[in-house]
Amino acid sequence: MIVVAGEALIDLVPRGTGALAELQPALGGGPYNTAVALGRLGSPTAFCSRVSHDAFGEALLDRLRESGVDVSAVQRGPEPTTLAVATVDRDGSAAYSFYVEGTADRLFTAPDALPAGTRAVSFGTCSLVLEPGATAYEELLRAASAQGVFTTLDPNIRPGLIPDADAYRARFKSWLPSVSLLKLSEEDAEWLGGTPQEWLSSGPSAVVITHGGAGLSVFTRNGAVYPVPREEVDVVDTIGAGDTVNAALLHGLAARDALSPTAVKFLGADDWTRLLRFAARAAAITCSRAGAEPPYADELGEF
Repeated sequence: MIVVAGEALIDLVPRGTGALAELQPALGGGPYNTAVALGRLGSPTAFCSRVSHDAFGEALLDRLRESGVDVSAVQRGPEPTTLAVATVDRDGSAAYSFYVEGTADRLFTAPDALPAGTRAVSFGTCSLVLEPGATAYEELLRAASAQGVFTTLDPNIRPGLIPDADAYRARFKSWLPSVSLLKLSEEDAEWLGGTPQEWLSSGPSAVVITHGGAGLSVFTRNGAVYPVPREEVDVVDTIGAGDTVNAALLHGLAARDALSPTAVKFLGADDWTRLLRFAARAAAITCSRAGAEPPYADELGEF
């Protein structure tokens, strides 16, 4: 079982150009997209979050169930669902503004225990910024790591939500001893101001960096770097692409029985190249569709 912990929200995505383009609601949130993608790939997956009782919340849970994701660990509340308004550039890249005050996911509390059979827990995005839920997710991250559970972190930086950048950067560094695999975008890495080598020395067994149109790379503890190019595709938008990479990495590691910090250290050039190419193919399919629509296993073929 792979558990994904973090927010579920509604992306308001423009269907046209201009400041007053029609906004179409789409189900989203980085961790939510990762859970959906894992379920579609066929990995046993559970979602751990707090979701509103409103219509958006019901729709979010329905899609998780349709994707084969266990929602028994989802907390519910009467507060509204978080909204993220997307702005999509000509190259398909997306930026967001958020409506988060008084929303349900901010009131997440750490569960007493993880679902039975949990092999890995994935964290990231807004859920690690917005209090009081951020502290609860942080508590869950540290507890899972202390129990020997494989953990992944995708900070997926949203600067507009971070009131004190230096405080967040310090907090990010404090998470690294509890992180098995760190995945982040090139833009995130630049904003955080560190290097893969620095982060590896603090705890993770590997660091994966996505380079947008230039593909992605993994940096390992033994000093190796394995890059792969992107998969060519006509890009509609990039919403959910990084989240799909998260899911593909976790799915591929599980298939290789490598969901442990020790096992990851023994992956070689062929293992990592196959895994990153699989993740690149999965992300390319997501980019070819409007909104976060990750692929199913039968669309990807073999690893």
